Amino acid sequence: MNKVLLIDGHSILNRAFYGLPNLTNSKGQHTNAVLGFINILLKLMDEEKPTHMFVAFDVHQPTFRHEMYKEYKGTRKGMPDELREQVPLLKEVLKAMGVTMVEKGGYEADDIIGTMSRIADKEGFQVTIVSGDRDLLQLATDRILVRIPKTKPSGTVIENYYADDVKATYQVTPTEFIDLKGLMGDASDNIKGVPGIGEKTATQIITAFHSIENAYAHIDEIKPKKAKENLETYYDQAIFSKQLATIKLDCELEVTLEAGQLDNLFTDEAYALFKQLEFKQLMKHFQNVEVVEETVEYQVISDWSEAMDKLNQFKQEQELGLFIGANHGDVLTVSISLASGKNYLFTRQGFLTSECLLDMVKELAKAGVTLAVMDLKSTLHRLQADIAFTMQTFDAGVAAYLLNPLKDTYGYDDISRDYLGKLLASEKELLGKQELNDLVLQDEAVQKFLVYSAYAPLHAKETLLSKLREVNMESLYVDLELPCVFTLYHMEIAGVKVDKKALLDYGTMLGNEISVLEKRIYENCGETFNINSPKQLGVILFEKLGLPNGKKTKTGYSTSADVLDKLKNDYPVVQDILNYRTYAKLKSTYADGLANYISDDGRIYGTFNQTITATGRISSTEPNLQNIPMRMDIGRQIRKVFIPENGYIYVDADYSQIELRVMAHLSNDPVLIDAYQKGLDIHASTASEVFEVPLDEVTGLQRRHAKVVNFGIIYGQSAFGLSEELNISRKEASAYIEKYFETYQFVKAFLDSSVETAKKLGYSETMLHRRRPIPELTSSNFMQRSFGERIAMNSPIQGTAADIIKIAMVRVDKELVQRGLKSRLVLQIHDELLIEAAIDELEEVKDIVKTTMEEALMLSVPLEADMHVGTDWFEAK
Repeated sequence: MNKVLLIDGHSILNRAFYGLPNLTNSKGQHTNAVLGFINILLKLMDEEKPTHMFVAFDVHQPTFRHEMYKEYKGTRKGMPDELREQVPLLKEVLKAMGVTMVEKGGYEADDIIGTMSRIADKEGFQVTIVSGDRDLLQLATDRILVRIPKTKPSGTVIENYYADDVKATYQVTPTEFIDLKGLMGDASDNIKGVPGIGEKTATQIITAFHSIENAYAHIDEIKPKKAKENLETYYDQAIFSKQLATIKLDCELEVTLEAGQLDNLFTDEAYALFKQLEFKQLMKHFQNVEVVEETVEYQVISDWSEAMDKLNQFKQEQELGLFIGANHGDVLTVSISLASGKNYLFTRQGFLTSECLLDMVKELAKAGVTLAVMDLKSTLHRLQADIAFTMQTFDAGVAAYLLNPLKDTYGYDDISRDYLGKLLASEKELLGKQELNDLVLQDEAVQKFLVYSAYAPLHAKETLLSKLREVNMESLYVDLELPCVFTLYHMEIAGVKVDKKALLDYGTMLGNEISVLEKRIYENCGETFNINSPKQLGVILFEKLGLPNGKKTKTGYSTSADVLDKLKNDYPVVQDILNYRTYAKLKSTYADGLANYISDDGRIYGTFNQTITATGRISSTEPNLQNIPMRMDIGRQIRKVFIPENGYIYVDADYSQIELRVMAHLSNDPVLIDAYQKGLDIHASTASEVFEVPLDEVTGLQRRHAKVVNFGIIYGQSAFGLSEELNISRKEASAYIEKYFETYQFVKAFLDSSVETAKKLGYSETMLHRRRPIPELTSSNFMQRSFGERIAMNSPIQGTAADIIKIAMVRVDKELVQRGLKSRLVLQIHDELLIEAAIDELEEVKDIVKTTMEEALMLSVPLEADMHVGTDWFEAK
């Protein structure tokens, strides 16, 4: 049987907009509503399997209801700009997918859907209507299904209503639903109804009398008395409201049911649009689409003598695109792209071995040819040899990251789309889940992936550099980000040594502590239960033990850290539970987790990521070595398992209060600058000013409070947040912040101007002109805007601090390499550097590190680096 799916376009788009966070593509287009709409549409398609589909839209002009009542929907707020701009975008997507859209002046989408539902039903179609507006429940019949998406804690669910379901849920039939609205009115549509009659009373009246007219005919039977009097007084208004609420079922439409017949939605045109909008998770649906892409022709070479001839030609080129295809270090191919448009794929065979392929690349590097790559660090690893800082390279991924640090990928397909205007099939589309090996190299799709990976970075190079120049970031790229790639590579090949026995002992100690805590928790609670289950724990604490301040949600009591922190001082069992969680986390993440990463030589070779964070900070993964705990002594103990090689010692250097110093410089605050230039304890100095006590009389508690305020200000902390952290009243917290800004008036002006500038420009900027886009500032959502304002305050400070530590680490690494020292930089943890120094080079290394860090960037206040030496990381810290 034919089935038609009728979708209320604006209603579902609106729901999708508020159901997903603010998303933009690389061009800055807002896309969250369109993505959410398509996800809902595809879910419905899978569930309903319709043969025909229509999406109905309202037209931006008065309808017949406005002619009846000009104030109709007059109280509605306008669409947020970021939603409004997505309406034409959605229509473009639906058109590309071959989905029929219907709209007509004078009618609302509800009327179009109502009319089409009756036409389809009359012609024997099954009919499903989808809308977030329950007004459409009046269209449900025994054969017509109305589906209403609802947001629940578990996610979006869709409620189904035939006529009987409407009656069961609302106690009235679908047609009586109109009378219900006529009585109770609808504030969102500015339909008045009858004053004083709400949903409950209206339901009682309609279930008893079935219509407004019949109720009025039995006016003396209406209860309560006030409802009777109001219906009698406002009867004409009730009837008028009913007329406004009634969906028209006989609109004059030009569209026929046949026009909505469905074919393949995943067309070439849809593919191109989805690529443009960067809907990567939806690309899996385009399995049989002929990809519209740039033609990139190439020649495959596997003969040694032919490869050598090409090598000699390549040495005469100024620049080449390069990609080394490898599988777990086993080099299989080298792709070369020329500026002339020619592309070559060299595959190992016979005399053209892996070593020969690598030697070709090294020869090109020695010849001074600029090598443009997608990911320089990965390329360096595949070359299996150290390359000097002077190697001429271009990293397209890093350049694209600087231009838009909010993206999650910087692949050759992203680069080609954004900077060449060409659509290339992605690595996932071409390779799927298969790994490179000699056999798959015969596959044309695999060859395309290899060639594209060399083609895109070379041909996008000048555009990327030009755009970097336009936004004043070319120097940031050339002088800092590109050299940083080499430094991170050196850190990754150096690794960091771990004492396996010490790690095992640490894990055993934590396990013993966990067992003791577990036993004590069970004894104090009077029974055993799953301590890791928030639901079970909540019942034990707030029902069985009767602890106060239990916050019950739909899934049970909240047992989050902020809830338990308020109880721990009065209830020892709560402190035990918090300790249990801490120890269990330490054991699973560090004691057990780190063991999985130790190589045969006893070292951990982690990954340092340069294109992940929006502020420019380096991140660490596999494992995350930047997240080693520092607050609790039991957590700090993990640093004891990190040890230098025999004949080496650790030198640990970290900046003292770098973000506060950057804030002092950027704000040009004379009081803050003076304190730093005099070498005062800045937290004690702040406490002295805020609490109005002499510097030598500042208490430890006052200093701790001032420290929290100092760092909280950088992150735009509110009085509420400060009161929570310091466990003081909001009034006290407000007074602290107010006094702080009275003391450091230039800081207040700087933070305010940072927000205003970011609102005007759409981004914040560091001292080195690193940009951080802040789309949240234009959000219609208050919480999103507030978050954006905090980013605007913090990004210039945190981003500049990140730039400074990068400058320091690059210069330290370069100095160690150029002096030919055995010592090596092994870790960077935000504002801290860890060097594995040869004992006979210790004093030279200490001098290099301290001088380099403190002279990394000239500020109006001195940069200070604290340095310690130790036989393990704990001792050095």
